[in-house]
Amino acid sequence: MDIGTVIGIVLGFGLIVGSILIGGSITAFVDAPSFLIVFGGVAATTLIAEKLPNVLNGIKVVKNAFKVPAGDSVATIETIIVKLSNIARREGVLALENQQIDDIFLAKGVRMAVDGLPQEEIRETLTAELVAMKRRHTRGQKLFKFMGTMAPAMGMIGTLIGLVQMLQALDDPSSIGPAMAVALLTTMYGAVLANIVFIPIAEKLDRYGSEESANMIVVIEGVDSIVKGHNAMIIKEKLQARLPPDQRETEEAAAA
Repeated sequence: MDIGTVIGIVLGFGLIVGSILIGGSITAFVDAPSFLIVFGGVAATTLIAEKLPNVLNGIKVVKNAFKVPAGDSVATIETIIVKLSNIARREGVLALENQQIDDIFLAKGVRMAVDGLPQEEIRETLTAELVAMKRRHTRGQKLFKFMGTMAPAMGMIGTLIGLVQMLQALDDPSSIGPAMAVALLTTMYGAVLANIVFIPIAEKLDRYGSEESANMIVVIEGVDSIVKGHNAMIIKEKLQARLPPDQRETEEAAAA
């Protein structure tokens, strides 16, 4: 589990609740109509904007923000590919059949190479899987970004409703308070949901998607170079060009 996501959400809501308790009662910030306007409005607009299956699949993606991405880092994958290329150069590509490869995507590419598929077909198949992965991740990210946009908008709608109710009840002072509560709390609910839940989750999913994409690109380039029979040092230099400078230095120091 990615404990950072949990800590961030708990800390965000904890600070808000704590500041409320310091200044007064939490019950003053609980309002059913405001809750319905914001939460119901976000759900309604999301269903309007997307197909129901896409909404359900996008919501399932949220679990990815609470767990550390599976698979090895780019630097680790690069090391494994260089090792595999050395074996392929010495003993042939078929010798890779007996190698234990934990990364599923890399294992798939190596298996196709061992099966003797043409280099173009291997690259095309792996690239198609990369494109499909990006499409899935982008759909989930866009869904949460959309919800992050709609939450403050629905809060503003709730504010307008509360102001209209307040203006209609100016002759009844006892009604002004509840109407103003709806006006203010809907804006608050929308802002809190957008900035503590929806937008941060969308950003984390985007970062995880970028990292997975980088890993898959390294695998595609590495398998392509193995099939072409490139020298291990050439493969290493090619793959290290995709690493951040600090990771390149770490790898070079480890090799030394």
